Amino acid sequence: MELSSLLASLKLESQQEPGDPGQPVSSVPPAEQVLSQLLLLLSGRGARSSTKAGMLRDLSALFQAADCQWLFGGALPPPSLKVLGDMVRTLSSYAALPKLERDAGDLPGHSACYALVAERVADVGLVLLSLLAKVEAAKGLALLGPTVADPVLRGLAGPTYVFAATHCTERPWTSPRSQSVAQELLASLVRAADCGSVAEFLRGTNEDEAGRFAAVMGLLKPELTKETWKCNPATKHVFSQTLRQVTRPWLSRYLESVLPPSLLISDDYQEENKILGVLCLHHIILNVPAAELCQFNRAQVVYHALYNHLYSREAQLIQAVLLCLLDLLPVLEKSPQQLSKATGLATPTDEVLQLVLTHMEAEHRLALRRVYAHTLPAFVERHGILIARHLKRLERVIVAYLEICDGPEEKARLGILETLKCTIQHAWPRMLCRLSVLLKALLRMIWDVRTDVSLTPETVKTALLQGATDCLLLLDRCTEGHVKILLEGIYHSCEDNTIRECIRKVQKDT
Repeated sequence: MELSSLLASLKLESQQEPGDPGQPVSSVPPAEQVLSQLLLLLSGRGARSSTKAGMLRDLSALFQAADCQWLFGGALPPPSLKVLGDMVRTLSSYAALPKLERDAGDLPGHSACYALVAERVADVGLVLLSLLAKVEAAKGLALLGPTVADPVLRGLAGPTYVFAATHCTERPWTSPRSQSVAQELLASLVRAADCGSVAEFLRGTNEDEAGRFAAVMGLLKPELTKETWKCNPATKHVFSQTLRQVTRPWLSRYLESVLPPSLLISDDYQEENKILGVLCLHHIILNVPAAELCQFNRAQVVYHALYNHLYSREAQLIQAVLLCLLDLLPVLEKSPQQLSKATGLATPTDEVLQLVLTHMEAEHRLALRRVYAHTLPAFVERHGILIARHLKRLERVIVAYLEICDGPEEKARLGILETLKCTIQHAWPRMLCRLSVLLKALLRMIWDVRTDVSLTPETVKTALLQGATDCLLLLDRCTEGHVKILLEGIYHSCEDNTIRECIRKVQKDT
Protein backbone atom coordinates (compact mmCIF):
# COMPACT_ATOMS: atom_id res chain seq x y z
CA MET A 1 0.00 0.00 0.00
CA GLU A 2 1.31 3.44 -0.97
CA LEU A 3 1.82 5.94 1.82
CA SER A 4 -0.86 8.33 0.53
CA SER A 5 -3.45 5.52 0.48
CA LEU A 6 -2.30 4.38 3.90
CA LEU A 7 -2.73 7.86 5.35
CA ALA A 8 -6.23 8.12 3.86
CA SER A 9 -7.18 4.74 5.30
CA LEU A 10 -5.78 5.65 8.72
CA LYS A 11 -7.72 8.91 8.77
CA LEU A 12 -10.90 7.07 7.84
CA GLU A 13 -10.28 4.42 10.47
CA SER A 14 -9.52 7.00 13.17
CA GLN A 15 -12.99 8.51 12.62
CA GLN A 16 -14.75 5.20 13.28
CA GLU A 17 -15.90 4.28 16.75
CA PRO A 18 -13.91 1.32 18.11
CA GLY A 19 -15.74 -1.91 17.62
CA ASP A 20 -18.65 -0.36 15.67
CA PRO A 21 -20.16 -3.28 13.70
CA GLY A 22 -21.89 -0.89 11.30
CA GLN A 23 -18.66 0.36 9.83
CA PRO A 24 -16.50 -1.61 7.42
CA VAL A 25 -13.06 -2.57 8.61
CA SER A 26 -10.35 -1.09 6.41
CA SER A 27 -7.60 -3.35 5.16
CA VAL A 28 -4.67 -1.51 6.71
CA PRO A 29 -1.37 -3.41 7.09
CA PRO A 30 -0.15 -3.96 10.67
CA ALA A 31 1.80 -1.08 12.16
CA GLU A 32 5.01 -3.06 12.62
CA GLN A 33 4.98 -3.99 8.93
CA VAL A 34 4.53 -0.38 7.76
CA LEU A 35 7.08 1.00 10.22
CA SER A 36 9.61 -1.69 9.31
CA GLN A 37 9.41 -0.71 5.65
CA LEU A 38 9.83 2.98 6.49
CA LEU A 39 12.73 2.14 8.79
CA LEU A 40 14.41 0.22 5.98
CA LEU A 41 14.07 3.22 3.66
CA LEU A 42 15.31 5.70 6.28
CA SER A 43 18.37 3.62 7.12
CA GLY A 44 19.34 3.21 3.48
CA ARG A 45 22.60 4.98 2.68
CA GLY A 46 21.87 5.57 -0.99
CA ALA A 47 18.88 7.87 -0.48
CA ARG A 48 19.34 11.59 -0.98
CA SER A 49 18.95 14.05 1.85
CA SER A 50 15.95 15.68 0.16
CA THR A 51 14.31 12.26 -0.17
CA LYS A 52 14.84 11.49 3.52
CA ALA A 53 13.53 14.91 4.50
CA GLY A 54 10.34 14.14 2.56
CA MET A 55 10.12 10.76 4.28
CA LEU A 56 10.38 12.46 7.68
CA ARG A 57 7.44 14.70 6.80
CA ASP A 58 5.45 11.66 5.69
CA LEU A 59 6.37 9.82 8.88
CA SER A 60 5.21 12.76 10.99
CA ALA A 61 1.91 12.80 9.09
CA LEU A 62 1.62 9.04 9.60
CA PHE A 63 1.95 9.34 13.39
CA GLN A 64 -0.54 12.21 13.46
CA ALA A 65 -3.15 10.29 11.43
CA ALA A 66 -2.57 6.86 13.01
CA ASP A 67 -5.08 5.40 15.42
CA CYS A 68 -3.60 4.43 18.81
CA GLN A 69 -5.12 0.94 18.52
CA TRP A 70 -3.44 0.42 15.16
CA LEU A 71 -0.10 1.97 16.20
CA PHE A 72 0.36 0.26 19.56
CA GLY A 73 -2.11 -2.62 19.53
CA GLY A 74 -3.56 -4.04 22.69
CA ALA A 75 -0.99 -6.70 23.48
CA LEU A 76 1.77 -6.50 26.07
CA PRO A 77 4.33 -5.63 24.92
CA PRO A 78 2.91 -3.81 21.89
CA PRO A 79 3.86 -5.51 18.60
CA SER A 80 5.40 -2.33 17.25
CA LEU A 81 7.49 -1.60 20.35
CA LYS A 82 10.81 -2.90 19.00
CA VAL A 83 10.28 -1.23 15.63
CA LEU A 84 9.47 2.09 17.31
CA GLY A 85 12.64 1.87 19.39
CA ASP A 86 14.71 1.14 16.29
CA MET A 87 12.95 4.01 14.54
CA VAL A 88 13.95 6.52 17.25
CA ARG A 89 17.55 5.32 17.18
CA THR A 90 17.67 5.55 13.39
CA LEU A 91 16.22 9.06 13.43
CA SER A 92 18.71 10.13 16.09
CA SER A 93 21.56 8.69 14.03
CA TYR A 94 20.31 10.57 10.95
CA ALA A 95 20.53 13.89 12.86
CA ALA A 96 23.69 13.00 14.84
CA LEU A 97 26.84 15.07 14.85
CA PRO A 98 29.64 13.67 12.65
CA LYS A 99 32.19 11.65 14.55
CA LEU A 100 35.56 13.28 15.11
CA GLU A 101 38.99 11.74 15.27
CA ARG A 102 40.25 11.80 18.84
CA ASP A 103 41.95 15.12 19.65
CA ALA A 104 41.21 16.32 16.13
CA GLY A 105 39.85 19.62 17.38
CA ASP A 106 36.86 20.99 15.52
CA LEU A 107 35.27 19.81 12.31
CA PRO A 108 36.71 21.17 9.07
CA GLY A 109 34.07 23.46 7.60
CA HIS A 110 32.09 22.96 10.79
CA SER A 111 29.70 25.89 10.22
CA ALA A 112 28.08 24.34 7.15
CA CYS A 113 28.12 20.89 8.75
CA TYR A 114 26.50 22.17 11.95
CA ALA A 115 23.85 24.05 9.94
CA LEU A 116 22.88 20.79 8.21
CA VAL A 117 22.72 18.97 11.55
CA ALA A 118 20.48 21.68 13.03
CA GLU A 119 18.10 21.42 10.05
CA ARG A 120 17.87 17.64 10.43
CA VAL A 121 17.37 17.91 14.18
CA ALA A 122 14.34 20.17 13.69
CA ASP A 123 12.78 17.71 11.22
CA VAL A 124 13.44 14.66 13.41
CA GLY A 125 12.18 16.51 16.49
CA LEU A 126 8.81 17.14 14.84
CA VAL A 127 8.48 13.41 14.08
CA LEU A 128 9.25 12.48 17.69
CA LEU A 129 6.81 15.11 18.94
CA SER A 130 4.05 13.47 16.86
CA LEU A 131 4.96 10.07 18.28
CA LEU A 132 4.95 11.30 21.89
CA ALA A 133 1.57 12.95 21.30
CA LYS A 134 0.21 9.51 20.39
CA VAL A 135 1.74 8.00 23.53
CA GLU A 136 -0.03 10.64 25.64
CA ALA A 137 -3.29 10.04 23.77
CA ALA A 138 -3.01 6.27 24.32
CA LYS A 139 -2.89 6.77 28.07
CA GLY A 140 -6.30 8.37 28.03
CA LEU A 141 -8.03 5.60 26.10
CA ALA A 142 -9.93 3.05 28.13
CA LEU A 143 -9.20 0.45 25.49
CA LEU A 144 -5.43 0.75 25.84
CA GLY A 145 -4.65 2.73 28.97
CA PRO A 146 -1.26 3.22 30.58
CA THR A 147 -0.52 -0.53 30.63
CA VAL A 148 0.23 -0.36 26.91
CA ALA A 149 1.53 3.22 26.74
CA ASP A 150 4.02 2.80 29.59
CA PRO A 151 6.09 0.04 27.94
CA VAL A 152 6.22 2.15 24.78
CA LEU A 153 7.42 5.16 26.75
CA ARG A 154 10.07 3.12 28.57
CA GLY A 155 11.44 1.98 25.23
CA LEU A 156 11.51 5.49 23.78
CA ALA A 157 12.49 7.54 26.84
CA GLY A 158 16.26 6.96 26.83
CA PRO A 159 17.15 7.69 23.19
CA THR A 160 14.59 10.50 22.97
CA TYR A 161 16.03 12.20 26.06
CA VAL A 162 19.62 11.96 24.78
CA PHE A 163 18.54 13.41 21.43
CA ALA A 164 16.68 16.32 23.06
CA ALA A 165 19.40 17.02 25.64
CA THR A 166 22.02 17.21 22.88
CA HIS A 167 20.26 20.11 21.20
CA CYS A 168 18.10 21.86 23.85
CA THR A 169 20.77 24.36 24.94
CA GLU A 170 22.74 26.79 22.80
CA ARG A 171 25.72 25.04 21.25
CA PRO A 172 27.77 25.56 18.06
CA TRP A 173 25.68 22.85 16.33
CA THR A 174 22.24 24.27 17.24
CA SER A 175 20.04 26.89 15.62
CA PRO A 176 17.13 28.80 17.19
CA ARG A 177 14.68 26.45 15.44
CA SER A 178 16.43 23.19 16.39
CA GLN A 179 16.89 24.41 19.95
CA SER A 180 13.21 25.33 20.24
CA VAL A 181 12.06 21.96 18.84
CA ALA A 182 14.43 20.08 21.19
CA GLN A 183 13.15 22.01 24.22
CA GLU A 184 9.56 21.28 23.22
CA LEU A 185 10.44 17.62 22.74
CA LEU A 186 12.03 17.41 26.20
CA ALA A 187 9.00 19.06 27.80
CA SER A 188 6.68 16.65 25.94
CA LEU A 189 8.74 13.66 27.10
CA VAL A 190 8.57 14.80 30.72
CA ARG A 191 4.83 15.39 30.41
CA ALA A 192 4.22 11.98 28.81
CA ALA A 193 6.07 10.36 31.73
CA ASP A 194 3.75 12.15 34.21
CA CYS A 195 6.70 13.97 35.78
CA GLY A 196 6.89 17.54 36.95
CA SER A 197 10.47 18.26 35.85
CA VAL A 198 13.46 16.83 34.02
CA ALA A 199 15.06 16.02 37.38
CA GLU A 200 12.01 14.01 38.43
CA PHE A 201 12.00 12.26 35.05
CA LEU A 202 15.61 11.14 35.53
CA ARG A 203 15.71 10.27 39.22
CA GLY A 204 12.10 9.25 39.99
CA THR A 205 9.41 10.84 42.09
CA ASN A 206 10.52 9.32 45.40
CA GLU A 207 13.59 7.70 46.90
CA ASP A 208 12.39 4.13 46.27
CA GLU A 209 11.46 4.71 42.63
CA ALA A 210 14.08 4.31 39.91
CA GLY A 211 13.90 6.96 37.20
CA ARG A 212 15.32 6.88 33.71
CA PHE A 213 18.86 7.90 34.68
CA ALA A 214 20.15 4.31 34.45
CA ALA A 215 18.72 3.95 30.93
CA VAL A 216 20.27 7.25 29.84
CA MET A 217 23.67 6.32 31.29
CA GLY A 218 23.42 2.98 29.53
CA LEU A 219 23.23 4.85 26.22
CA LEU A 220 26.00 7.30 27.14
CA LYS A 221 28.42 4.75 28.62
CA PRO A 222 29.89 3.51 25.28
CA GLU A 223 30.64 7.14 24.37
CA LEU A 224 32.29 7.96 27.70
CA THR A 225 35.36 5.75 27.46
CA LYS A 226 38.92 6.98 27.15
CA GLU A 227 38.93 6.25 23.42
CA THR A 228 35.50 7.62 22.49
CA TRP A 229 34.46 10.55 24.70
CA LYS A 230 36.11 13.19 22.50
CA CYS A 231 34.75 11.78 19.25
CA ASN A 232 31.37 13.40 19.86
CA PRO A 233 31.55 17.03 21.01
CA ALA A 234 28.09 16.81 22.59
CA THR A 235 28.66 13.78 24.83
CA LYS A 236 30.40 15.62 27.68
CA HIS A 237 27.70 18.29 27.80
CA VAL A 238 24.84 15.78 27.81
CA PHE A 239 26.55 13.80 30.59
CA SER A 240 27.23 16.92 32.66
CA GLN A 241 23.76 18.40 32.45
CA THR A 242 22.15 15.00 33.06
CA LEU A 243 24.35 14.31 36.08
CA ARG A 244 23.50 17.63 37.70
CA GLN A 245 19.78 16.82 37.56
CA VAL A 246 20.25 13.82 39.90
CA THR A 247 20.84 14.76 43.52
CA ARG A 248 20.95 13.20 46.97
CA PRO A 249 19.83 10.51 47.86
CA TRP A 250 19.38 9.12 44.33
CA LEU A 251 22.90 9.74 43.02
CA SER A 252 24.67 7.32 45.38
CA ARG A 253 23.24 4.26 43.60
CA TYR A 254 24.86 5.44 40.34
CA LEU A 255 28.26 6.38 41.79
CA GLU A 256 30.14 3.63 39.95
CA SER A 257 28.84 4.83 36.58
CA VAL A 258 29.31 8.62 37.02
CA LEU A 259 32.62 8.94 38.88
CA PRO A 260 34.97 7.47 36.20
CA PRO A 261 33.67 9.72 33.37
CA SER A 262 33.94 12.78 35.61
CA LEU A 263 37.56 11.97 36.45
CA LEU A 264 38.28 11.26 32.78
CA ILE A 265 36.91 14.61 31.61
CA SER A 266 38.69 16.53 34.39
CA ASP A 267 42.02 14.93 33.41
CA ASP A 268 41.98 16.40 29.89
CA TYR A 269 44.52 18.95 28.70
CA GLN A 270 41.90 21.49 27.57
CA GLU A 271 40.83 23.97 30.23
CA GLU A 272 37.17 23.84 29.21
CA ASN A 273 37.07 20.08 29.79
CA LYS A 274 38.99 20.32 33.05
CA ILE A 275 36.47 22.81 34.43
CA LEU A 276 33.53 20.70 33.26
CA GLY A 277 35.00 17.59 34.89
CA VAL A 278 35.70 19.42 38.16
CA LEU A 279 32.12 20.71 38.25
CA CYS A 280 30.88 17.14 37.79
CA LEU A 281 33.13 15.94 40.62
CA HIS A 282 31.88 18.77 42.84
CA HIS A 283 28.28 17.72 42.21
CA ILE A 284 29.13 14.13 43.13
CA ILE A 285 30.87 15.20 46.35
CA LEU A 286 27.87 17.28 47.40
CA ASN A 287 25.30 14.58 46.65
CA VAL A 288 26.90 11.28 47.67
CA PRO A 289 27.30 10.29 51.35
CA ALA A 290 30.83 10.60 52.74
CA ALA A 291 30.95 6.93 53.73
CA GLU A 292 30.39 5.83 50.14
CA LEU A 293 32.92 8.32 48.79
CA CYS A 294 35.55 6.97 51.17
CA GLN A 295 35.00 3.34 50.14
CA PHE A 296 37.73 1.88 47.93
CA ASN A 297 39.78 5.10 48.34
CA ARG A 298 37.49 7.01 45.97
CA ALA A 299 37.86 10.26 47.93
CA GLN A 300 41.66 9.99 47.85
CA VAL A 301 41.60 9.50 44.07
CA VAL A 302 39.44 12.60 43.63
CA TYR A 303 41.67 14.57 46.02
CA HIS A 304 44.85 13.80 44.07
CA ALA A 305 43.14 14.65 40.78
CA LEU A 306 42.05 18.03 42.17
CA TYR A 307 45.38 18.72 43.89
CA ASN A 308 47.24 18.39 40.60
CA HIS A 309 45.02 21.09 39.10
CA LEU A 310 46.27 23.59 41.70
CA TYR A 311 49.40 24.02 39.60
CA SER A 312 47.29 25.52 36.81
CA ARG A 313 47.52 29.22 35.94
CA GLU A 314 43.90 29.61 34.84
CA ALA A 315 41.75 31.58 37.28
CA GLN A 316 38.44 29.95 36.37
CA LEU A 317 39.83 26.45 36.84
CA ILE A 318 41.55 27.33 40.12
CA GLN A 319 38.29 28.76 41.46
CA ALA A 320 36.36 25.60 40.59
CA VAL A 321 39.07 23.38 42.11
CA LEU A 322 39.35 25.31 45.38
CA LEU A 323 35.58 25.36 45.90
CA CYS A 324 35.47 21.63 45.20
CA LEU A 325 38.33 20.94 47.62
CA LEU A 326 36.59 22.88 50.38
CA ASP A 327 33.70 20.41 50.19
CA LEU A 328 35.92 17.36 49.70
CA LEU A 329 38.28 17.94 52.64
CA PRO A 330 35.59 17.34 55.32
CA VAL A 331 34.85 14.03 53.57
CA LEU A 332 38.49 13.07 53.36
CA GLU A 333 39.48 13.85 56.94
CA LYS A 334 38.18 14.65 60.35
CA SER A 335 38.53 18.20 61.56
CA PRO A 336 42.19 19.29 61.28
CA GLN A 337 42.35 19.78 65.06
CA GLN A 338 41.30 16.19 65.84
CA LEU A 339 43.49 14.70 63.11
CA SER A 340 46.51 16.69 64.19
CA LYS A 341 46.14 15.59 67.80
CA ALA A 342 45.79 11.98 66.70
CA THR A 343 48.70 11.82 64.25
CA GLY A 344 50.76 14.97 64.62
CA LEU A 345 51.19 14.99 60.84
CA ALA A 346 50.20 17.51 58.22
CA THR A 347 46.66 17.02 56.96
CA PRO A 348 45.39 17.34 53.36
CA THR A 349 44.05 20.74 54.42
CA ASP A 350 47.60 21.72 55.39
CA GLU A 351 48.93 20.49 52.06
CA VAL A 352 46.41 22.51 50.08
CA LEU A 353 46.94 25.68 52.11
CA GLN A 354 50.73 25.43 51.88
CA LEU A 355 50.56 25.15 48.10
CA VAL A 356 48.01 27.96 47.82
CA LEU A 357 50.12 30.32 49.96
CA THR A 358 53.22 29.45 47.93
CA HIS A 359 51.43 30.38 44.73
CA MET A 360 49.89 33.51 46.27
CA GLU A 361 53.26 34.93 47.29
CA ALA A 362 54.59 34.95 43.74
CA GLU A 363 51.33 35.63 41.91
CA HIS A 364 51.06 38.90 39.98
CA ARG A 365 47.98 38.27 37.83
CA LEU A 366 45.01 40.09 39.31
CA ALA A 367 42.46 37.47 38.23
CA LEU A 368 44.27 34.73 40.15
CA ARG A 369 44.94 36.99 43.15
CA ARG A 370 41.20 37.64 43.41
CA VAL A 371 40.36 33.94 43.26
CA TYR A 372 42.92 33.02 45.90
CA ALA A 373 41.90 35.86 48.21
CA HIS A 374 38.22 35.01 47.87
CA THR A 375 38.65 31.37 48.98
CA LEU A 376 41.41 31.86 51.57
CA PRO A 377 39.07 32.78 54.50
CA ALA A 378 37.32 29.41 54.21
CA PHE A 379 40.65 27.57 54.55
CA VAL A 380 41.53 29.66 57.61
CA GLU A 381 38.15 28.83 59.14
CA ARG A 382 38.70 25.14 58.48
CA HIS A 383 42.12 25.19 60.18
CA GLY A 384 40.89 26.97 63.27
CA ILE A 385 43.65 27.40 65.85
CA LEU A 386 45.97 25.29 63.69
CA ILE A 387 46.29 28.23 61.31
CA ALA A 388 49.14 29.18 63.66
CA ARG A 389 51.24 26.63 61.74
CA HIS A 390 51.10 28.86 58.68
CA LEU A 391 51.24 32.32 60.25
CA LYS A 392 54.70 33.26 58.98
CA ARG A 393 53.81 32.74 55.32
CA LEU A 394 50.23 33.92 55.78
CA GLU A 395 51.46 37.21 57.26
CA ARG A 396 53.65 37.87 54.20
CA VAL A 397 50.71 37.17 51.88
CA ILE A 398 48.35 39.45 53.82
CA VAL A 399 50.80 42.35 53.85
CA ALA A 400 51.61 41.95 50.15
CA TYR A 401 47.97 41.78 49.09
CA LEU A 402 46.96 44.80 51.18
CA GLU A 403 49.56 46.87 49.32
CA ILE A 404 48.22 46.28 45.80
CA CYS A 405 45.06 47.96 44.53
CA ASP A 406 42.96 45.72 42.26
CA GLY A 407 40.10 48.16 41.60
CA PRO A 408 37.49 48.96 40.82
CA GLU A 409 35.90 46.13 42.82
CA GLU A 410 38.92 45.50 45.09
CA LYS A 411 38.01 41.82 45.46
CA ALA A 412 41.54 40.78 46.43
CA ARG A 413 41.86 43.36 49.21
CA LEU A 414 38.37 42.64 50.56
CA GLY A 415 39.12 38.91 50.59
CA ILE A 416 42.44 39.45 52.36
CA LEU A 417 40.80 41.68 54.99
CA GLU A 418 38.31 38.89 55.66
CA THR A 419 41.24 36.45 55.86
CA LEU A 420 43.02 38.66 58.38
CA LYS A 421 39.87 38.96 60.45
CA CYS A 422 39.46 35.16 60.58
CA THR A 423 43.14 34.70 61.37
CA ILE A 424 43.00 37.13 64.31
CA GLN A 425 39.90 35.42 65.69
CA HIS A 426 41.46 31.94 65.62
CA ALA A 427 45.14 32.68 66.33
CA TRP A 428 44.77 35.71 68.64
CA PRO A 429 47.46 34.61 71.13
CA ARG A 430 50.06 34.99 68.34
CA MET A 431 49.03 38.48 67.26
CA LEU A 432 51.03 40.58 69.75
CA CYS A 433 54.38 39.71 68.20
CA ARG A 434 53.01 40.57 64.76
CA LEU A 435 51.18 43.72 65.76
CA SER A 436 53.63 46.26 64.35
CA VAL A 437 53.74 44.63 60.89
CA LEU A 438 49.98 44.23 60.63
CA LEU A 439 49.24 47.70 62.01
CA LYS A 440 51.54 49.35 59.45
CA ALA A 441 49.97 47.37 56.62
CA LEU A 442 46.45 48.31 57.66
CA LEU A 443 47.25 52.02 58.10
CA ARG A 444 49.07 52.11 54.77
CA MET A 445 46.04 50.55 53.08
CA ILE A 446 43.70 53.07 54.74
CA TRP A 447 45.88 55.90 53.43
CA ASP A 448 45.93 54.36 49.92
CA VAL A 449 42.14 54.13 49.91
CA ARG A 450 41.81 57.68 51.21
CA THR A 451 44.08 59.10 48.50
CA ASP A 452 42.75 56.87 45.69
CA VAL A 453 41.64 58.98 42.71
CA SER A 454 40.75 56.05 40.43
CA LEU A 455 37.25 54.90 39.45
CA THR A 456 36.79 52.80 42.58
CA PRO A 457 33.16 53.33 43.77
CA GLU A 458 32.59 54.95 47.14
CA THR A 459 30.74 51.86 48.36
CA VAL A 460 33.86 49.76 47.76
CA LYS A 461 36.05 52.29 49.54
CA THR A 462 33.65 52.27 52.48
CA ALA A 463 33.77 48.46 52.62
CA LEU A 464 37.59 48.53 52.64
CA LEU A 465 37.72 51.09 55.42
CA GLN A 466 35.16 49.17 57.45
CA GLY A 467 37.10 45.94 56.98
CA ALA A 468 40.34 47.61 58.09
CA THR A 469 38.60 49.13 61.12
CA ASP A 470 37.20 45.73 62.13
CA CYS A 471 40.70 44.23 61.94
CA LEU A 472 42.10 47.07 64.08
CA LEU A 473 39.39 46.50 66.68
CA LEU A 474 40.14 42.76 66.82
CA LEU A 475 43.87 43.42 67.09
CA ASP A 476 43.25 45.86 69.94
CA ARG A 477 41.15 43.36 71.86
CA CYS A 478 43.56 40.45 71.51
CA THR A 479 46.59 42.61 72.45
CA GLU A 480 44.86 44.17 75.48
CA GLY A 481 44.77 47.75 74.21
CA HIS A 482 48.17 48.00 72.53
CA VAL A 483 46.61 49.26 69.29
CA LYS A 484 44.93 52.21 71.09
CA ILE A 485 48.24 53.19 72.63
CA LEU A 486 50.04 53.08 69.29
CA LEU A 487 47.28 54.99 67.53
CA GLU A 488 47.13 57.77 70.12
CA GLY A 489 50.15 59.61 68.72
CA ILE A 490 49.01 59.08 65.14
CA TYR A 491 45.60 60.56 65.90
CA HIS A 492 47.00 63.88 67.15
CA SER A 493 49.57 64.24 64.37
CA CYS A 494 47.28 63.21 61.49
CA GLU A 495 45.18 65.82 59.72
CA ASP A 496 43.18 63.47 57.49
CA ASN A 497 39.61 63.13 58.72
CA THR A 498 39.10 59.63 57.29
CA ILE A 499 42.07 58.18 59.16
CA ARG A 500 41.11 60.06 62.32
CA GLU A 501 37.60 58.59 62.06
CA CYS A 502 39.00 55.04 61.86
CA ILE A 503 41.19 55.68 64.88
CA ARG A 504 38.24 57.14 66.80
CA LYS A 505 36.22 53.97 66.21
CA VAL A 506 39.03 51.91 67.68
CA GLN A 507 39.50 54.22 70.64
CA LYS A 508 35.79 54.30 71.46
CA ASP A 509 35.52 50.51 71.46
CA THR A 510 35.13 49.02 74.88
